[in-house]
Amino acid sequence: MDSSSNIFGEESIGKLLLKFSIPIIISLLVSELYNMVDTLFVGRYVGGKAIGGLVLVFPIQRVIIALSIMFGIGTSTSFSRSNGEKNFEKSKKYLENGFSLNVVIMMGLTLLVSIFPEQILRTLGASDQLLPYGEEYLKIVILGSTFLSLTTFTSHIMISMGNSKISIISTSIGAILNVIIDYILVFRLGWGVNGAAIATTVSQIAGFLYAYSHLRVVRKEYGIKGIKLDKKISIALMLVGISSFIIEAEDGIVMAFINNLLASAEGDSAIVVLGVVTKVYMFLFITMFGIASAMQPIAAYNAGAKNYKRLKEVVIRTVFYATLTTGVLWGISIIFTENLMSIFVRDREIIKESASAFRIMISIIPVISIYYISIFYFQAVGKARYSVTISILRQIVIMLPLAIYLVKIKGMGAMGVWLSYPISDIISALVSTILLIRESKRLNIKIIDKQFKKKKNLPI
Repeated sequence: MDSSSNIFGEESIGKLLLKFSIPIIISLLVSELYNMVDTLFVGRYVGGKAIGGLVLVFPIQRVIIALSIMFGIGTSTSFSRSNGEKNFEKSKKYLENGFSLNVVIMMGLTLLVSIFPEQILRTLGASDQLLPYGEEYLKIVILGSTFLSLTTFTSHIMISMGNSKISIISTSIGAILNVIIDYILVFRLGWGVNGAAIATTVSQIAGFLYAYSHLRVVRKEYGIKGIKLDKKISIALMLVGISSFIIEAEDGIVMAFINNLLASAEGDSAIVVLGVVTKVYMFLFITMFGIASAMQPIAAYNAGAKNYKRLKEVVIRTVFYATLTTGVLWGISIIFTENLMSIFVRDREIIKESASAFRIMISIIPVISIYYISIFYFQAVGKARYSVTISILRQIVIMLPLAIYLVKIKGMGAMGVWLSYPISDIISALVSTILLIRESKRLNIKIIDKQFKKKKNLPI
């Protein structure tokens, strides 16, 4: 069972990061594309208010993705660490509980949202004008949440076993189908928001069917049947994955607050601008998030195997590649900002306002790579408290209070929201850098200690 995982301790780190970051990046890309493609078709063929409706649903979609990633990363990281320790019975328990949690919680969430769609959207800042669009989209798209979650879960498990192809194929199936069905239903048949929601749901189910056909083989190999939950194991894997949940969910939570903040300060027009901007803004995080995620099973395996020298090298390489790739995307986005905004809307005024807001928001985005790497690293080595603390720092602790202060107290309107992004980025990056430097010194001590024990033939 451990042969595929041995590559984490032996193969070139650069090759491993490339091999495993690509499927994760594609998976994240597809998660963003579902909403982005819907926004593109709806914005161009229905109108700006329809985009506002989709923006209202975005926090719910983000929470769904956050839960999916929490189960996927929590299970795959714990699974990889157990494989590094050669404890395969424990690996089985993590796999069994991760799958069961996914099914139970996602089905419960689907039921809750299906019963109270209007109440939830009102809480998220829906006006009478935007509510019909948001409710129309939410009632259908929520039905695909369990399928999307299980696809994400399967992708992380397969990557932790050394198989990256399953993730690439399943997510590609979903992405391609979503574009095709959106084109037919929204553009050709004129089904509007309903058509976009149906396209997303059908494509998520299709991606799931392919992924699950392979997960069934893994479940059979480990002798896993039905739904089984062990409280202790379930809590353990959620603690490992909770930082990833916070990273993703806080986007939705913060978006809900900002929707309300902008609605009170500027009205529905500012929410439409935010909707256009965030479609491009989220893409800048995909490479740093993907590379940091790819680092996680490698770091977890080597932490379990007590290979501290390789563990340190993994972090250094990850910081370099994540910052480099994000810097390239940042440069392209700065140069072609208005072109990117015009993909979603035709209104020149909205394009102009969106481009101005976007350039402010992303002004120092490459430096934030180290922030995400620190979160994923501390998850991988089992320091959940550190990981959770860092993960709430950027948006919950710094950005949201700052945005409220600039908008409500300083009266800066939408500009206060846009400025809160780069300010929170720089502070978070500095804190993360300090913590990783401290961790590097701790690893140096362990490396020296291990070398000494090896030289003296003492147990390591």
